Amino acid sequence: MDLLRFATAGSVDDGKSTLIGRLLLDSKAIFEDQLEAVEQTSMARGYDYTDLALLTDGLRSEREQGITIDVAYRYFATPRRKFIIADTPGHVQYTRNMVTGASTANLGLVLVDARQGLTEHSRRHAVILSLLRVPHLVLAVNKMDLVGYDEAVYEQIQADFQSFATKLTIPDLTVIPISALKGDNVVTRSTNMPWYEGPSLLHHLEHVHVASDRDLVDTRFPVQYVVRPKSDDFHDYRGYAGRVAGGVLKPGDEVLVLPSGFTTTIEAIDNFDQEVAEAFPPMSVTVRLADDLDVSRGDMICRPHNAPKPSQDIDAMVCWMGTAPLRPRQKLAIKHTTRAGRTMVKDVQYRLDVNTLHRDQETKELALNEIGRVQLRTTVPLLCDPYSKNRTTGSFVLIDEATGVTVGAGMILSAD
Repeated sequence: MDLLRFATAGSVDDGKSTLIGRLLLDSKAIFEDQLEAVEQTSMARGYDYTDLALLTDGLRSEREQGITIDVAYRYFATPRRKFIIADTPGHVQYTRNMVTGASTANLGLVLVDARQGLTEHSRRHAVILSLLRVPHLVLAVNKMDLVGYDEAVYEQIQADFQSFATKLTIPDLTVIPISALKGDNVVTRSTNMPWYEGPSLLHHLEHVHVASDRDLVDTRFPVQYVVRPKSDDFHDYRGYAGRVAGGVLKPGDEVLVLPSGFTTTIEAIDNFDQEVAEAFPPMSVTVRLADDLDVSRGDMICRPHNAPKPSQDIDAMVCWMGTAPLRPRQKLAIKHTTRAGRTMVKDVQYRLDVNTLHRDQETKELALNEIGRVQLRTTVPLLCDPYSKNRTTGSFVLIDEATGVTVGAGMILSAD
């Protein structure tokens, strides 16, 4: 079955965790003992309803405060598709957690409280999803039951968001009125909103087309591991394992190995215990080459006439996750696909206000949870593409060498 990764976002108390709980419950993805535990906890707190947010808010501090702090991942499936949900926090101080959860998403789900309309948090999360190039966005107008299922409220919020979205890069936008608590338009169409003629949320998630979002033109295969079995049966076996980041690989194709620059052809492609006729994103395979070349972890297999240019000067948008600010001349470790090296911050060009899209060029440092445009100089050439072209080869993480903690996530704008 096809797989869809989606991340929820929105302001505090907009009902993200409740919505996920409703999706899990109505799609029969909850065990009976889990539901009983949630019902007992809800009764103990004096609620006259089952608090479905307890299904996703796993931390004690989250349950006590009724907020989401860390990214919670949940899994469920329908007969049509498998899903991985990232329930991301809404607080501004947890922006880095939201970026982490949305970085691999195929779809972003932004919730808005129908009583409040668009808020600063809603706009900020839409901007972040746009920066992360999440190809599909759903605006869920939640708590429609608290405004009497008023069509005028829905239409106003839809118009406001569509006006704001013109400033962003959002290829596909869908707006759905829902009530996560009551279940209206979540799994099945609601009779309380006959004026809405679109699909339910789950129907849209099941049918949104994501296969064309992958880059099937630019062949990119970062080598993760060299496979040399210590067995008499496979004494001459040599393969290169990794995950296809772009394009399509087939036996007989002429390929180029970077950074060495040698060309060869693909002899075979193995997938666990069998050969396959082709490999494409996001398959994990082992590629066997016709010639014995010096290929190791961090190298990349691509097409001779469509290859990324090795670059040490990187221009990127960086979401800073460290407690100490990011400053020019700072030295960090960098990890890009399977390639690792060190880098120095040449310049912080501006800090982006994700609420107004204003570029603050006076600030020459990035504090915790801030996003800005940064120029880097790396010790090893990165085999990269612009993030707008390939989200895998266009992204990297920055690591504090002293502690080993990931302190930054970057999206490459250009490389020289």
